[in-house]
Amino acid sequence: MALGNTYESENCSAARALEVIGERWSLLIIRDALFRGTTRFSDFQRDLGLARNVLASRLDGFVEAGLMTRRPPENGAYHEYQLTRKGLDLKPAVIALTIWGDRWAAPNGPPIIYRHDACEGEIELQLVCNKCGEQPAMDQIGVTPGPGFAVTH
Repeated sequence: MALGNTYESENCSAARALEVIGERWSLLIIRDALFRGTTRFSDFQRDLGLARNVLASRLDGFVEAGLMTRRPPENGAYHEYQLTRKGLDLKPAVIALTIWGDRWAAPNGPPIIYRHDACEGEIELQLVCNKCGEQPAMDQIGVTPGPGFAVTH
């Protein structure tokens, strides 16, 4: 079975997230907005080196999806793009992917290290059970149907 262009038939939040941020360059644009403070079209284009039409398409998609708002240009020729709360909530996902990449895809070690601004400690992500407070091992994490499961099943 061939993979289509969308995940419409998937009743899966990960698939729905990929509909919004799963295209090539998307997470790098979000990363630059989150951690470099990039807001201008020209800065995204210069720093990432992607084609203008691709960048415009991704930014338009982020605005449409509510991840960013578009502000009219004040002194420049291009709009500025500001992350919304929805866009800012991608920070843990970008950090998680970076940590995975550091472990499995960075042969020379991490190119960057996320640090806590207040004390300079390294940031790590932890999975914690909201009932007992334990940090379960990966093989102790399972799934059960959630409230959205019955919608399509």
